[in-house]
Parts: sequence; C-alpha cells; structure tokens
Amino acid sequence: MLVSKRVKRLLQLVPGKQRFGVYRFLPFFFLLGGAMEWFMINVRIGKETFYDVYRRKRSERQYEARMEKNV
Repeated sequence: MLVSKRVKRLLQLVPGKQRFGVYRFLPFFFLLGGAMEWFMINVRIGKETFYDVYRRKRSERQYEARMEKNV
C-alpha cells in the first residue's frame, strides 16, 4: 500500500493533468522508445548488436527460401 501511494504521488507531480489527461505521459514513452532503439543499434552484447543478428537471420531465411524454391 505504501508503494502505491508513492507512485500515485509521483504521477500527480507530472504537469498537464487538466489539459492532457493520461496523454501527458506520452513524451516519456517516446523517450523510452528512442532509448531502446539507440540501445539496439549501438550497444554490442558479445560481438553483435540486435540489428546484426536481425540482418543475419533475415538473410538466412531468404537463402533457405531460395533453396526450397530451386528444389
């Protein structure tokens, strides 16, 4: 219950409640999405980024599809 009150109090501090309602939180979600995108592009885990893995898997699927089509 104590955490719930703290969260409510924190949410009340975000300005724009009267004019924007729940939509006042949209900038936070845009920033979160941008941060996730930056992380996926720039941060290497091991030797690969998320997009390296994505491109490799996509090309593997295309190769397998071409092989099945030729058989």
